[in-house]
Amino acid sequence: MLFAIFFGAGNLIFPPKLGLEMGSDFLPAITGFILTGVGLPLATIVISSLFTGGYKQALDHISPAFSLVFLVAVYLALGPGFGIPRTAATAYDMAITPLLSAPSTLMSFGFTALYFIAATWLSLNPSKMVDRVGSILTPVLLLFIFGLVVLAVPHFAGVTPAVMQHSAPFAKGVVEGYFTLDILAAMAFSVIVISAIKSQGVSGKALTRQTTQAGLIAAILLVFVYAAIGWIGNKMPADTALLAEAKGQNVGTFILHIATEKIFGTAGQSVLAIIVLLACLTSAVGLITAISQYFSQVFTRFSYRTYVYIFALISFILANRGLDAVITTSVPVLLILYPIAITVLIALMGAKLWRMPLLAQRAMIALVVVISIISTVGEKLGMAWIAELPLKSASMEWLPFAIVGALIGYALAWVRKSWAV
Repeated sequence: MLFAIFFGAGNLIFPPKLGLEMGSDFLPAITGFILTGVGLPLATIVISSLFTGGYKQALDHISPAFSLVFLVAVYLALGPGFGIPRTAATAYDMAITPLLSAPSTLMSFGFTALYFIAATWLSLNPSKMVDRVGSILTPVLLLFIFGLVVLAVPHFAGVTPAVMQHSAPFAKGVVEGYFTLDILAAMAFSVIVISAIKSQGVSGKALTRQTTQAGLIAAILLVFVYAAIGWIGNKMPADTALLAEAKGQNVGTFILHIATEKIFGTAGQSVLAIIVLLACLTSAVGLITAISQYFSQVFTRFSYRTYVYIFALISFILANRGLDAVITTSVPVLLILYPIAITVLIALMGAKLWRMPLLAQRAMIALVVVISIISTVGEKLGMAWIAELPLKSASMEWLPFAIVGALIGYALAWVRKSWAV
């Protein structure tokens, strides 16, 4: 189940694009991609199980106000603010539009209505959602992806990837994996995993063990799929004619369309449509479930089922009427939240592994919050000096400030003799 709700259509697009661009440097590049695109989300899931109340409890300990603002922002941005409407729009654009002779607004409206009816039905009962997604949708999705990969081997095995010179292919992969933003998704989805395991009467160290096992299974599947579809992209001829044909399209999407046509012929579009539909739908269900569980626990005025209806309806409206505007406003929010999420992850690991003082955790997070907002907003406003920040070219300008914040926090802890974790 965890694999299916993680594996959205965006995750389907990144690896083949990386494979095409990296050519003969594919192996170090995909290794770097897997490190940040799979390893960090896995760590995020595991760390959530170390706290009885997941990230809510962990962040409440650092600062209740920060916990509320940060988690609400994460859930709203990943949920109705961006993630859920985008799954519907992506499913229509990638899976349905290529099959239509004359796409129309009415067809888009009808599709998204059916899409959110299905997503709502699957989300209404969390325990049944685990069974439906885990026992039915996940195996079907894996079957189609596995079929695509196996049948791709005889078509592309003999193709030699282009020899390309990249100064740091591993670093390129690390950055591309970083841009999947899956740490935020892992924070959101962790509530589903922990709730599902707790419902079986599991707690304590057994909860951590079973959460880790679930995360490892999802990680192994993601590694296989990322490497396989990245390999398909790597074997596509990166000639001028092909890239000219892809002009104006998402390169990853274009590669998948070409590959499925080569492998399945006229049925290729239908096969890709099924994969994309399942990938998008399972992610939407996971997001609706996660955000509804969080809001029903924190804002208890409405029930879980009421929140499911509310967020599904908002997502349906935005998917049809204002997705471009939503993306314009939500992407900067996600770019602000992502460095903060990684810093939170480091702070919580520090608290558990080497007893990082609470003052150091707070100082590190506070400084990253400030620089993340300044960097993202400043770039939008065209402030030239933002580009001069250390590591800005790799979108990791927050890292030096996190280190400085931690050092300041340790110094404060030493001065105050306050080493409480």
